[in-house]
Amino acid sequence: MKIFVTLLLAGMLASAQEHPEITAQPKTIYASADGKFDAPPDTAELHFDIAAREDTAKAAYEHASREGNEFRQVLQNNGIDPKAAEIGYYVVQPVYDLKNSKRNLIAYRVASNVRLKLKDFSKIASILERLADNNIGENQSLVYTLENMDAAKARAVEDAYHHARMNAETLAQAGSRILGDLSYASVDSYEQVRPMALAGQVPVPGMRAQAEAVARTEQFTPQNVTVTAHVNVLFNVK
Repeated sequence: MKIFVTLLLAGMLASAQEHPEITAQPKTIYASADGKFDAPPDTAELHFDIAAREDTAKAAYEHASREGNEFRQVLQNNGIDPKAAEIGYYVVQPVYDLKNSKRNLIAYRVASNVRLKLKDFSKIASILERLADNNIGENQSLVYTLENMDAAKARAVEDAYHHARMNAETLAQAGSRILGDLSYASVDSYEQVRPMALAGQVPVPGMRAQAEAVARTEQFTPQNVTVTAHVNVLFNVK
């Protein structure tokens, strides 16, 4: 007696995805399932803007450059190589009086964006406090991510395969059959990063607010990063 069974689970990821085209053979069971693994973040990313407004372009540039140098000194004082920070180009923008129809030039603004990656989370509070004390930066945000994804992906795939096999075994038993060897498998993995900003994900108006948030939560634990996997499997049945 030949048996032909196909099992398709409806549990899909939030983002739409297509199943691979599989030509199921007699005496096989096809199953698909999702799995996940929550991993602690291994990287903190600090983002902010250096900006200065002065009467002349030269004065604005010197002001912004000074803040950039002060930031490098803060890093050095915390045992971090200043080269670890990425400071973009300084962009000069004229500022006009928009209330006047003649658009009179009233100032110059120089700005640059800064990104710093940290592996040692214990240094975050000190850096934020020093930046607040020196009034360096605006539009700050701090998020946590997972750069080493391989181990987390493997655990998510393992979890998805476990669920898929359980479903296939249940169906095989319901049909009075025994689940056999794995005949085919495909995997899709996804990273669902949930960044955590110390003062919320929306940039806050000053570094002081972030520094105070750090001081109140020195022993905080950043949210985990969820890695998900979708597994499609085909088993032989006896």
